[in-house]
Amino acid sequence: MATMKTFALASTATLSLALTACMGGEIPSASAPITQQEAAQGAEFHPQLLQEFGGTYQGPQAAYVESVGKNIAVQSGLGNARSSFTVSLLNSSVNNAFAVPGGYIYSTRQLVALMNNEAELAGVLGHEVGHVAARHSQRRQSAAQQNQILGVLGAVISGAVLGDSQIGNTLSRGFLQGSQLLTLRFSRKQELQADDLGIEYLTKAGYDPRAMSTVLASLAAQNSLDAQLQGRGNASIPAWASTHPDPASRVRTALEKAGAGTGTTNRDTFLTRIDGMLYGDDPKQGVIEGNRFIHPDLRLSFTAPQGFYMVNGTRAVSINGQSGKAQMSMGPYNGNLDSYVRSVFTALGGEQQQLAPTSVQRTTTNGLPTAFGSARVNNGNSQVDIVVYAYEFSNNQAFHFATISPAGRSSTFDPMFRSMRRISQSEANAIVPRVIDVVTVRRGDTIQSLSNRMAYDTGKVERFRVLNALGTNDQLQAGQKVKLVVRGR
Repeated sequence: MATMKTFALASTATLSLALTACMGGEIPSASAPITQQEAAQGAEFHPQLLQEFGGTYQGPQAAYVESVGKNIAVQSGLGNARSSFTVSLLNSSVNNAFAVPGGYIYSTRQLVALMNNEAELAGVLGHEVGHVAARHSQRRQSAAQQNQILGVLGAVISGAVLGDSQIGNTLSRGFLQGSQLLTLRFSRKQELQADDLGIEYLTKAGYDPRAMSTVLASLAAQNSLDAQLQGRGNASIPAWASTHPDPASRVRTALEKAGAGTGTTNRDTFLTRIDGMLYGDDPKQGVIEGNRFIHPDLRLSFTAPQGFYMVNGTRAVSINGQSGKAQMSMGPYNGNLDSYVRSVFTALGGEQQQLAPTSVQRTTTNGLPTAFGSARVNNGNSQVDIVVYAYEFSNNQAFHFATISPAGRSSTFDPMFRSMRRISQSEANAIVPRVIDVVTVRRGDTIQSLSNRMAYDTGKVERFRVLNALGTNDQLQAGQKVKLVVRGR
């Protein structure tokens, strides 16, 4: 969650996410060079995407990712590919990669941290180059203009809680504000085409083409681990509510198409180059520690209800559970907390749904002036409760929760509402980021002993295995490099 929020939805109707589930399809013909129109379109969306995904990550790791990305782009056959592509490493804690028209390619640092060699990095970026080369974004654009894409979180809200209705869809759009999910998904056929093109580019560049299947396997394992750690039974919905629900379904296909091809992986080079990279939440955007969210810059903290899990987006923190959904964010504040609450309801309702609280009440929460209101909305054969809790932190700064739950069950969020508080400067100073620490296995080191150094309270061994693509029967060898996640400085 960045330091400023608005109620406006991002203009991302024609943007396109990658690494989603796929089935099959034929490889498109050789691509024409990037046109001026495509370059202009990408340039328009580029700053929006940087803002939505935490901006660019700075440092030598970003330069390395850019270099690998441009090298693999050359294999696409696009004219003047190296200079025509813009490759960005994003300062985001979600596992994501995507592309937009005009040769703009993106990967988050979190996804890069999940990789274990340069061939995997080249494979993911090659997959994105494939989307650009095949003009997948343009082919999906008309469909996006006809139907607004809500994203996975919106589907969960409107389906599980609200039902399939206009009210559910409208409110879901409100809850999606700033959630990093307002981007168009590629078709399954297009995803497989991009996988195939990525494998082709890997082979041409001299990389091991099997890297495409291994990185997809790591993503599938991470999705499953996230579900396990958060107490979710359905691992097909990742912790970050991505549009990449089932990479496991593509692993076998990618491996079959790679065949027995050989090539370089540059494992040690890759691990050396990403050493020290930020992992997980950036404290400047707030951090999630267990069921607690802490923002050292905004000086606030709250605790999610038992059984719920949180996702820290650039503009909002989402709180997800079986009995309801919520977001914590902020909006323009003029010093009137009552009008602030009403403005949140208006924003949640959107243009087609007039939404207002039955009343706005005042109280105090841990010394913070607080205003709250609720509305019960008819939704076909059922009803839902919308609740907004707002807190004044200063004369020009307020934060709020917006929650949605089946009628009569909004009290689930009462402990969370009461937990919002201002933290001290010493508490803020105590927040230390996690970073990737690449170490060389010594004689006597075991998975258990190295896992004990992971900067987590739970799931240390499981996190270590997934991070290093180690199966349940894999063992360590003295001299090999592995990744740890440790506290930085």
